[in-house]
Amino acid sequence: MDTTYDQMKAPAGLIARSRRYLALLVVLMGLVAIMDQYLSTVGLSARPYILEEYSLTPSQFSWLESLYLSATFLVFVLNGLNDIIGRKFAILVLVLLMGLSALGIVLATPSLPLFMIFYTVAIFTTVSNMWTIPIGEEAPAARRAALVSVVYVIGLIPLQAILPPLLVDRLGLDWKWMYGVMAVLMIPVLVLWLFMKETRRYVVVKEERALGLKKRHFFCLGVIDRRDLRYIAISAAIWICWLVSYWLYGWAGYFFMTVNGFTLGQWSAVLLVTLIMAMLGGVAGGWVMDRLGRKTTLIVGCLGLAVALSLLGFVPRAILPVVAAGSGFFTTFAYSWIIVYIPEIFPTERRGACMGWTTTVARIAYVAGPALAGVLLRAFPAMDWYWVIAGAIMFIPIAIVLILKPYETRVQQLEEIELRR
Repeated sequence: MDTTYDQMKAPAGLIARSRRYLALLVVLMGLVAIMDQYLSTVGLSARPYILEEYSLTPSQFSWLESLYLSATFLVFVLNGLNDIIGRKFAILVLVLLMGLSALGIVLATPSLPLFMIFYTVAIFTTVSNMWTIPIGEEAPAARRAALVSVVYVIGLIPLQAILPPLLVDRLGLDWKWMYGVMAVLMIPVLVLWLFMKETRRYVVVKEERALGLKKRHFFCLGVIDRRDLRYIAISAAIWICWLVSYWLYGWAGYFFMTVNGFTLGQWSAVLLVTLIMAMLGGVAGGWVMDRLGRKTTLIVGCLGLAVALSLLGFVPRAILPVVAAGSGFFTTFAYSWIIVYIPEIFPTERRGACMGWTTTVARIAYVAGPALAGVLLRAFPAMDWYWVIAGAIMFIPIAIVLILKPYETRVQQLEEIELRR
């Protein structure tokens, strides 16, 4: 017989999910996270090929990204689907958009404008973090950070380092299959999606709306309150800083291969180690959050990332892989705050839409990041002070947390957080 746990701690009216179903949900959301993380980071290896294919300079491509990715400001529409059609069908839309845009890059991008359109759609899907909502709502309070982090770590399985050299160097496929391979992964994800259930908390909210106990809303209009606005502002500001820094890190492949003469195979080996360290960082971040709190995790992660990035431009070539590995660890250690704290701080009835507005505001980084990269790449061709600036940005989240003091959510039920935040 299928066993359940945390039964006595479940909020009134909610029956804790079985271990078996939670395991299924972790695997499914983990695969969605893989698609998300892969599409958002494979550009580390693809950028030199993109520049060659379309005869672009690094600065030109950065400005193009800044222009096209302004479309990601519409991500609130995608996130808002969680509150309109439910978590299950919103995930379906997300998976289809990721897989089909990846396929489009392979089959329908003979020109730069067409490539940028499909590239934009692919990146657009990766900014929503929708896969955090189902697992965050179903996980027991005491293990919420750990389980969300496990899903995140599954997403960090280093396919970005393994697949590009396999597809391009060994199989001789066009570089566009670096993206197109996610259309293949989409198929088993869709099969597992068939077994996904709607989250219990969304079902309760849906019933309460039918009884008139809660208002129906369209992207939070008419129901958002001051506390929501406060946490949208805090969360988005911290997320913007992380994203801008991460966007600057997106030129690491160019830095290693073009500036420092690493081959694709050598860079892929560095990236593999970096992503393995990133997986460890994600696990460590979730563990620390459940034991020491969300604020401590964010501060330690931001400090470590600031130091690691700043060193990249000045250490000897032989030490670069070691520093890159350290930056991978602290990147995900800090990001674990984002994937855990942002979904849990908002009420269930408008969690998707509030996350949508948070991600929409945070998309400022998808314009500012490429634009800043374009400026810095031109100002610092050797990319020495480029990395110092990328690291310095991570001191801003520390200041935000210390000054504004957002509510600590460690080991609390989502309903309790909603009342006390």
